[in-house]
Amino acid sequence: MRYGTVNGVDRPVARVVHGTTMLSAAALQEGMYLLDGVFAAGGTAFETAHGYGGGECERVLGEWMERRGNRERVMILTKGCHPNLDRDRVTPHDLTSDLMDSLARLRTDYVDLYLLHRDDPSRPVDGVVAAMAEHHAAGRIHAYGGSNWSVPRIEAANAYATRHGLPAFAASSPNYSLAVQLQAPWAGCRSIGGPAAAADRAWYRRTQMPVFAWSSLAGGFFSGRFGRGKPRPDSGLDALVAATYCSDGNFARLETAQAIGRAHGVSAARVALAFVMQSGLDVYPVAASATPAEFADNAAALDLQLSPGEIARLETAGLG
Repeated sequence: MRYGTVNGVDRPVARVVHGTTMLSAAALQEGMYLLDGVFAAGGTAFETAHGYGGGECERVLGEWMERRGNRERVMILTKGCHPNLDRDRVTPHDLTSDLMDSLARLRTDYVDLYLLHRDDPSRPVDGVVAAMAEHHAAGRIHAYGGSNWSVPRIEAANAYATRHGLPAFAASSPNYSLAVQLQAPWAGCRSIGGPAAAADRAWYRRTQMPVFAWSSLAGGFFSGRFGRGKPRPDSGLDALVAATYCSDGNFARLETAQAIGRAHGVSAARVALAFVMQSGLDVYPVAASATPAEFADNAAALDLQLSPGEIARLETAGLG
């Protein structure tokens, strides 16, 4: 494993972040085994959210940290202010409510990195930035930022923070993957993948704001379950992945990753993750590994050095 730094976070941050959406109270022992395996492989950064599994993902992660006594050796990224069926919830009140729930579930008195799960562009940034700064001053949040926030809104938030002497956004979490989204998988999502988002990626390269790239492996698109001529799933998570990523262009990217993987003796998924890591961004790919072995394979992408020619082949695949 390799590690980076995020302003405000007082410990090294693992470059491959384990997403916790696989965790559930119904499979508690399996979750403990998975988290132990990730941690043993150097995976000390965990991504979760107030809304994941109705709170179960945070609860299982919190119980694991309490059982193992390792809170000071891990970095927790959690998120709040996700909309519900009734309304958008990017407000100071909802932020405080979600944060307090998350702290109780995680059995801790602070979050290393707290992100707003969505944005509400109809509201000024002032309220939520001021609210996060208050929790930062109280020690409940060590660093904060936004998930699925546009570059102009991040700039507006940081301009407000600068004017008022408050901490700025320390990180951002958009989608970023070799596979290009055909449509957002959920309302309010933002991606910086593909040719249309080149300007956004240029901004992240220039500013070097840390990027916690969600669905960096496109929800399993590079796993071998998808491909030309394979039956298209019509239910479950794989149906969502198919609707989001199954296109001729992405199949071309998948096939190129498979060819490069064969040349290196590695999986297409490892090639796809290495592509993200070698993008010039200060990037921390988030992947929800199902097993410790899968996490170890993802982490091994840190040691796969793609040539400029291979990166160019991946970038241009499916564009002709």
